[in-house]
Amino acid sequence: MPQPHMPSATRPLLPLASLMTVALSFGLTYGLSAPLFTLALTDKGYGPQFIAANAIMHAIGVLGLAPFLPRIAARFGPRMPMLLALATLACVLVALPLAPSVWLWFPLRLALGAATEVLLILSESWLNQITTDQTRTRTMGLYSAVLSAGFALGPLILAGVGRHGFTPFGISAAIIVAALVCVAMPWMHAPTLEHAQHSGLWRYVKLAPIAISVTLLMAMLEAAGSSFLTLYAMRNGWAEQNATLLLSAMLIGAITLQFPLGWLGDRFNRRHLMICLGALSCLGALLWPWAITHGVWAYATLFVWDGLFAALYMLAMSVVGSRYHGGDLVSIYAASSVAWGLGAFIGPELAGTALDLGPHGLPYFVSLACGLFTLLPLILKKSA
Repeated sequence: MPQPHMPSATRPLLPLASLMTVALSFGLTYGLSAPLFTLALTDKGYGPQFIAANAIMHAIGVLGLAPFLPRIAARFGPRMPMLLALATLACVLVALPLAPSVWLWFPLRLALGAATEVLLILSESWLNQITTDQTRTRTMGLYSAVLSAGFALGPLILAGVGRHGFTPFGISAAIIVAALVCVAMPWMHAPTLEHAQHSGLWRYVKLAPIAISVTLLMAMLEAAGSSFLTLYAMRNGWAEQNATLLLSAMLIGAITLQFPLGWLGDRFNRRHLMICLGALSCLGALLWPWAITHGVWAYATLFVWDGLFAALYMLAMSVVGSRYHGGDLVSIYAASSVAWGLGAFIGPELAGTALDLGPHGLPYFVSLACGLFTLLPLILKKSA
């Protein structure tokens, strides 16, 4: 029996809340696994090349599955693949501390990458389709904030219970099982995902160049920041512990400012707001060399900067969600995931080169990247 039309005044709050638990699970998996794998392999005596090879398995899982997700979603709908992905994550997290050899971590990490890819693409596209255009941007802002909170939750679990033994894996698996239960609830009526109108992910790069470009930018700068921000601060006289807290300040900014900026996105032209935030991100990065020499101002500057910068993705995907639906929307997210993988590969290399060019090479690289992106919504006025 078809579901009755639900007016915007009575939005599907329970499905929205369930999809937020999926966002939390996605962020938690990333936030927990990245430091845990690195530290555990270091403890076992493995060097950077081995650790990097293990990390690449996650990216291979993402890039390997992305081209097939539109067809999988069209055939089975978003709900069944999401349930399977959540079950896979829970099983992998339970299996990791029990694996008798670190070589088993390679296929397990590949499975993590593929499963998290399913969660991100299908939960965001599902959320976009059940959200009205009047509240789309703030809803996506809340989703982004919960995603960032998941990233923060992983290190908090490690700090609270330690990284040795089964406990951190068991806690994380329990949270993911709770998300699985939420998605399995009867109120989760999945939207129909018709087949995409176009074939090949490259066609969707042409349809949504701004959204896919902002995904590339986000991946580049997030990977660059997580790899080199601490080193940048230490080269400018900071102690290691204080330098590490700069990443926390950025993450808190991304969590705090998404919803209010989403509120603005629902009341003003999203393309114009994207241009403003892009310009502010470009100019704000130029403040880093000043802020890094003024102690507490560095935390405040990076808090505001990352909050503004992270909103670019939210706005771009809100525009895409208002223009495309069903299989086309899933295909755009799949193309964006390929862009994310590419950005995560090239970001650290470009940032490392910039850092070697001078003491403030990192912020200049960030400013240049944000400035180049801002030209896109200025030039491509009718593109998503």
